[in-house]
Amino acid sequence: MSRLLIIEDDLDLQEGLSFSLQAEGYETVCAGSMREGMELLREGAFELVLLDCNLPDGSGFDCCRSIREHRQSPDSRIPILMLTARDTELDEVKALELGASDYMRKPFSLAVLKARIKKLLQHQKQPHILTSNAISLDKDKCRVFRGEEELACSRIEYKLLLCFMEHKNQVLSKEQILEQVWDADGRFVDEGAVAVNIRRLRTKIEEDPAEPKLLQTVYGLGYIWKEG
Repeated sequence: MSRLLIIEDDLDLQEGLSFSLQAEGYETVCAGSMREGMELLREGAFELVLLDCNLPDGSGFDCCRSIREHRQSPDSRIPILMLTARDTELDEVKALELGASDYMRKPFSLAVLKARIKKLLQHQKQPHILTSNAISLDKDKCRVFRGEEELACSRIEYKLLLCFMEHKNQVLSKEQILEQVWDADGRFVDEGAVAVNIRRLRTKIEEDPAEPKLLQTVYGLGYIWKEG
């Protein structure tokens, strides 16, 4: 059962959210102020925070910043879904820049809220550091290591490696790689870009790029990340 913290000073909304989310199987704990919410975070473990932007003793922005500033605390990584009655794009941009995971304007659909909570919790359960064949990839910081050595990878090289490590021991065609690595940016790229960038990536991750052991070519089909 996922445990959620609701920081909302509107008691009617607080109770309504708590009742609806408990009906979905979540455990909820409520706070009516920034101070109370931060104390609850320090005292117990939660999987997600629902955070109102307007609180009696500070803004939700201040609360979000305080949570994210405690980098060494497990709570610093917790998903934060901010709720606001203010319909301005600047507030949404500010919330996301401060580290909010998602943002919803009041009034909102409970069904949509529940769907977003479910998605955030699913993402949180995914591993943030992938490790295979002595290669480690930190998804939060977009950094790559071979053992203790950090590898300087370009953005495309990083996305390629992430794609292969998330689909280890699976053959990926050039079309699949183009779709996952390049089409996400909405750009058309020639198929030759796949081979070029894989060669560059091999020079950084393989002991002998001419005889690759990790990122292998499957002739006529594509490429595969072989986990030994």
